[in-house]
Amino acid sequence: MIFEDDKKCFACGSENSRGLHLKFSYGTDSATSRFTASADLQGYKDVTHGGIISTLLDEVMVHAALKDGAMPATAEITVRFKKPMITGQPVILEGNVTRRTSRLIETRGVIKSESDGSIIAEATAKLLK
Repeated sequence: MIFEDDKKCFACGSENSRGLHLKFSYGTDSATSRFTASADLQGYKDVTHGGIISTLLDEVMVHAALKDGAMPATAEITVRFKKPMITGQPVILEGNVTRRTSRLIETRGVIKSESDGSIIAEATAKLLK
């Protein structure tokens, strides 16, 4: 299967009217973004749904791996939730590549509170090249 970007990705697609519209900054094997969840993304009152948190982590880790025009796909992801992500409060997404092999890219992602830097959730993933 060939993956291509049609700008309709739920997480970062500029042409997805219902998407999250994430924008990224890039370093060598890293990506960062800023995000504030709205109330329509909550599970419990004022708490961002865990599926959205997992999506954010998945996306920042994939973007960290977008080196040399590769379009990696997530094969495995493990998420650890440390504390609630409160809606309306800005967070920082950070992702980086920890290892590359001939078939896989291993990554780490973290969501931190913008106000105090505390870790809200973290993840590791294995991406297929």
